[in-house]
Amino acid sequence: MKKVISFIRHSHPEIYKGVLFVLAIGFIVYIFPKQGKFKYEFQNLKGKPWHHEDLIAPFDFSIKKTKEELSTEKIEAIKTAKPYFRINKVEIKKKKDVLAKDFDNNWTLKNNKLKENSLTIANHILDSLYLKGIIENNPIIENKPSDFSIYILNNNVAEEYELKDFYTVKTAYNFIQAELQKNKNSISVEFVRPYLENAISHSIFYDKATTDKVLQQTLNEIAPSRDIILKNQRIISKGEILDPIKFQIIQSLKDEYEQQAGDSSNYYFILLGQIVIVTLCLSVLTVFLLFFRNDIFLDNTKITFILILISLQVLMADIAINSQAFSIYLLPFCILPVIIRAFYDTRIALFVHLVTVLIISFIAPNRFEFAFIQLLGGMVAIFSIVNMRNRSQIFLSSIIIFFTYSISYIGITIIQEGGIDVISGYDFAWFGISALLTLFSYPLIFIFEKLFGFISDVSLLELSDTNGKLLRELASRAPGTFQHSLQVANLAEEAIYTIGGNALLVRTGALYHDIGKMDMPMYFIENQAHGINPHEDLNFDESASIIIDHVIKGVEIAKKNKLPEQIIDFIRTHHGTSITAYFYRSFQNAFPEEKIDESKFHYPGPIPFSKETAVLMMADSVEAASRSLKKYDAEAIDNLVEMIINKQIEQEQFVNADITFKDINTLKKIFKKKLMNIYHVRVEYPR
Repeated sequence: MKKVISFIRHSHPEIYKGVLFVLAIGFIVYIFPKQGKFKYEFQNLKGKPWHHEDLIAPFDFSIKKTKEELSTEKIEAIKTAKPYFRINKVEIKKKKDVLAKDFDNNWTLKNNKLKENSLTIANHILDSLYLKGIIENNPIIENKPSDFSIYILNNNVAEEYELKDFYTVKTAYNFIQAELQKNKNSISVEFVRPYLENAISHSIFYDKATTDKVLQQTLNEIAPSRDIILKNQRIISKGEILDPIKFQIIQSLKDEYEQQAGDSSNYYFILLGQIVIVTLCLSVLTVFLLFFRNDIFLDNTKITFILILISLQVLMADIAINSQAFSIYLLPFCILPVIIRAFYDTRIALFVHLVTVLIISFIAPNRFEFAFIQLLGGMVAIFSIVNMRNRSQIFLSSIIIFFTYSISYIGITIIQEGGIDVISGYDFAWFGISALLTLFSYPLIFIFEKLFGFISDVSLLELSDTNGKLLRELASRAPGTFQHSLQVANLAEEAIYTIGGNALLVRTGALYHDIGKMDMPMYFIENQAHGINPHEDLNFDESASIIIDHVIKGVEIAKKNKLPEQIIDFIRTHHGTSITAYFYRSFQNAFPEEKIDESKFHYPGPIPFSKETAVLMMADSVEAASRSLKKYDAEAIDNLVEMIINKQIEQEQFVNADITFKDINTLKKIFKKKLMNIYHVRVEYPR
C-alpha cells in the first residue's frame, strides 16, 4: 500500500497525462454515433465496375426510393389533392328567418292571398338556391374548370362534387331573376326581388384545416420504399457496372445494415470497436510526441491543449453530421493545423491534423472524399504559414484553402461522375464559408495564448518590434545596452537557425534579455561615456551586487510590462549561475587573505533549460567579451569564443538544455564568423 501511495505521490504528471488521454478517448467515443458501418465504400463507383466481391443480400430489405422519387410523388400528391368545403346550415336558416320577418314587417298590400303566394314562392326559390349551395370564391378554386372536383363535408361525411354543381353569387342572382320572371303572374315581383337578392350569401366555405390535415396524411402515407430484396439474393457481381438502380439497392442495404447494427445486441461491440480505433489514433500521436517532440510530451499543458483541439474538432463534425441544415464541408477543419502551427512546428501541426481527420472520417459521409479533401487543405494551410510574419498570411492561407478544396472536389467529382454536370454552386459556397471561418484562427490564437500561457510567432513579431514602448525606453535610457542587445539578437538568431530551433523566439528574447540595465545604466560599461566609471567609488562586492541585480530588475520590469513567461525565461537564464569574474578576481587580488563569500558574486540562475536559452547565453557572452579585445583578428576572436564557451561548459551551464556537443561546435564556428564580419577582420590567406 505504501508503494502505491509513494508511486501516486511521485507520479502526478504521468497520472494526469493518463487521465487526460482516458477523458479524451471517452469524450470522442461518446460523440461517435453508436451504429455499425457498412464495409463497402461505393459512393465513387457509380457508373463504374463493382470492384468488391459478389454482394449477396444478408437479410430481407426494402429498396428505398431516391430523394428525387419521393419529391416527385409528393409534388404529384399536392397537385392532385382535392380541397374540402363545409356547408354553413346556420347561415341558410338565418337567411330564411330574415326573409319571413321582412315579409311580416314590410308587406303593405291588403291582398293576403298574394302575400301568402309571394312568401311561399320566395321560400321555394330560396330553398332551391341553398339546396344546391352558393360556394365562396376562394383562391384555391379560382380559374379552375367547371369539372374540377372538391369534397363537401356534411355531418362529417365527405362527398365529391364538381364546381358546376354549385352556384356562385353571380349565377345565384341569375337564378333568382329567372324564377321571379317565371312566377311574375302569381307574386309581387317588385316586393319579393330585393329581399331575395339580399338573401344571396355564401353557404359553402373552404375548410383549410381539413384540407391540410388530409393532405398531410396523404404525404405521410407515401411509402419510402419500393420492392423487396430477399435474403441470399444476388445484388451485384464483381465487375458488374454499378448503374443507378443497383446503386440505390446497395444504398438501401447500407442504411438498413447500419440501422440493424445499431440495435442493443450490437451496441457493446460497436462501442468496443470505437474505443479501439480512437485509442489507436491517439496512441500513435502519443508515440510520435514521445519520440520526436519529447518536450511537448512532458508538458501536460501542451498535451491538454492538443487533445482539447482534437475533441472540439470531432464535436464540430458530429454537430454537422446530425444537422440537415448544412454540409460538413462548411466547417473550418483547417483551423486546427493553423492554430497548432502558430505555437508548434509544421510536423506537429501536420501530424495532429492527420490524426484528427482519420478519427472524423469514421463518422463523416463519403469517408475517402472527406479525408482526401481535408488532408490536402490542411497541408496547404500549413505550407502557407510556415513562417508566419503578419496577419495577412492567414487571409492568404484562407484563399489557398478555398482553391485547394474546390480543385480537389472538382477532380474527385470528375472521377466519380465522368463529368462536371452534377457539380453544384452550393458546394463551392460551403468551401468559401469554411475558408472564411479559418480567419477566426487569429483571435483564437490570441485567446489560447492567454488561456494556456503560449506565445505565437505573431506575438513574437509584435514584441520584437524595436519601436515598441519598452524597447524604445531601453534605447533611450541605455543606448549601449540596446545596441548590444541588437548584436546579440543577430548572433543568436543565425545560430539557432543553423542548429534548429525557434529563431524568432531567440531574437525576441535577446532584445529583452538586458532590460534590467535600464534601472542603473551607467554602471554597465557599454553605457558609460567620457571615461566616467561609478564602480571606482564602490566596493567589489557592491559592484558585483549591482551587476547581478540587473537580472532580477529585468524580471521585475518584464512582469510589470506583462511580457510572456517564455521571454522572461531568457532574462532569468542568460547568465545562468555563472560568476561576475572581473569583480571576483579583483576582490581576490585586493584581499588575498580574506575568505570570500562566493554567493555575493554568483548570478542567481537558473541555468538555461532549452536550446534557445543556451544559445542566447553563448551569444551574449561572446558579444560582450568581444568588445574588450585589444586586437581584432581571426586568432583573437577564435581564442575568445573557445575560452568563453568552454568555460560555460566547465561550469555545467548547459546540462539542462537539449543541446549536443556537435551543436556547440557548430555554434562556435558561427560566432567566430559573425564576429569577424562585425569587426571587419580579413581572412588570412596562405602565402
